Order: sequence, then structure tokens, then C-alpha cells
Amino acid sequence: QVQVVESGGGLVQAGGSLRLSCAASGRTWGSYAMGWFRQAPGKEREFVASISRSGVSTSYADSVKGRFTISRDNAKNMVYLQMNSLKPEDTAVYYCAGSGTTGQAVSTMSRYDYWGQGTQVTVSS
Repeated sequence: QVQVVESGGGLVQAGGSLRLSCAASGRTWGSYAMGWFRQAPGKEREFVASISRSGVSTSYADSVKGRFTISRDNAKNMVYLQMNSLKPEDTAVYYCAGSGTTGQAVSTMSRYDYWGQGTQVTVSS
């Protein structure tokens, strides 16, 4: 059974940091790209970051570039999102996703087939 489970969300003050974790199981995740997306209240889900199957290539949304870092540990089937210098506008439910078809760090939501339930991140001003 394919599963993607996020953890690590919470409440943090502006300027603070959080590290999200994503545990993936049920398939050979090391062969495929992984990504993080987020959805704020009243807004559409948007791309945050992605990482290639090897971890060598990454891609970021402009809004988080320089503040967020995506990484993966294929031996543990884990993906991480280190979030620094958090802003109130980063408040959202964060979703981890795994591609079913590509190993490249793509940003298109439709390229991701497996999704977690999400973890809430709230940044207070």
C-alpha cells in the first residue's frame, strides 16, 4: 500500500523555523521525484519545492527561494522541508507528494500521483 505521511507542522512566530518531514512507503520512492505543495485558506494549492530522485536537482517557488530547503534520504524513504525566516504568508496546509512517472524535480501538480493528508503550518506575526 502506497502511503505518504507528513509531520512537523505547528505554530511558529514570524522569523522562526520549522522542519517538515515526509515518510513514504509502499514503492521504490528513490526512483521518483518528490515535492512539497501548500494551500492557504481560500486559495488554490501551489507548488513550494521539489527534488529529483537522486537529490541532486531541486526546484523552488520564487516566494520561498533562499528560505526553504528540500532534501531527501532515499535509504529511509524520507523527504524534508527546512523552512527558515518564516512569514505570516507562509501559513498553509503543507502537502508532500510523490511522482508516479518522473525522477526530475518538476513543479507541475499533475505530475504527482501520491499525496499525503497535509500538515498545518501557522506563522504568527
